[in-house]
This record gives sequence, C-alpha cells and structure tokens, in this order.
Amino acid sequence: MSASTSPATTTITNSWNASVSQSGPSINAGNASFNATVPPGGSVQWGFKATWPRSDANPSAFRFNGASRAIG
Repeated sequence: MSASTSPATTTITNSWNASVSQSGPSINAGNASFNATVPPGGSVQWGFKATWPRSDANPSAFRFNGASRAIG
C-alpha cells in the first residue's frame, strides 16, 4: 500500500503486521517477514496509527499492489 499526503506533515507513529516507511509525504506499507506468504483462503490484517495537523489535506493518492484505489 502506498499513499501520498500533502503537506508532508502526516507522520506514521505505529503499525502492526506491516513494514512501514515514510519519505516526506509518501508512505509505504508492505508485508512483515512473518506474513509474507498467505495460504489459499487465508487472510492478513494490518493497521497503523498516524498524527497530522488539522490543516493537512486528505491523502491525494492510494495504491494497493500497484493498482490505484478510491480514496474515502
């Protein structure tokens, strides 16, 4: 999953079941080493916490497995 925020003041503070990195306004999340392979019929859940000032705009882009997805 990747998202872009503007301005670059949104910060990921915690995540679980995912490896998260941030560079400026771009945030990327991928599988953790222990959940890289999902068996047929299996599932993986992940999440994150973030902080942002009230003046930040909503994310401007969202992609999942390389495909664009709707925001909101």
